[in-house]
Amino acid sequence: MLINSRLQRGDTLVEVLFAVAVFSLVAVGGMSVMNAGLSTVQRSLEMSLAREEMDSQAEVIRFMHDSYISAYPNIISGTPAYEWQRIINNQVIASASQLGNCTAPNKSFIVNTKTAKVDNTTPVSGSVPTYSQLRYSLAVPATTPPSTTSTVASIEGLWVEAVKSNSSNKFIDFHIRACWDSAGSNVPVTLGTIVRLYEP
Repeated sequence: MLINSRLQRGDTLVEVLFAVAVFSLVAVGGMSVMNAGLSTVQRSLEMSLAREEMDSQAEVIRFMHDSYISAYPNIISGTPAYEWQRIINNQVIASASQLGNCTAPNKSFIVNTKTAKVDNTTPVSGSVPTYSQLRYSLAVPATTPPSTTSTVASIEGLWVEAVKSNSSNKFIDFHIRACWDSAGSNVPVTLGTIVRLYEP
């Protein structure tokens, strides 16, 4: 019996502490990898949503341009063609801002994608809590039958700059910019695209 008790000795305190230390290192390493993966997934989702907002701006600007070409010279107030004419007359600048700059310049604008009208709401620049987006508010007027109109409640980190060419080819470059603070990043995320449209 004495021999059996000597063969059945337990783990020493050093072995137990070593096992706990190894388990802790594996657990902390796994959690940090998981957090990095979640940050990457969140950033990818934010970029996809911001890219959709930018693509919507590009599509509505192309629509306004096409409307202007088809209606020229009979431009009627309140139509997308008229809104294009307003952009050309009032919003065009000489040069675009740098892509990393998160402040919208003076003549920047945004287009309400639901009504195809230029919105003069001041864009929220700099630190934006979520991805770049337009926030709409639905107003229900007291009409019969009732209808809904969408107005832009706020513009968060999204703007368009119209830059006229200096060459003999008359075109306008629409620089669509997005800038927001992403979780897990010390610098703002910036996206940009350019849509070139030729004047008729």
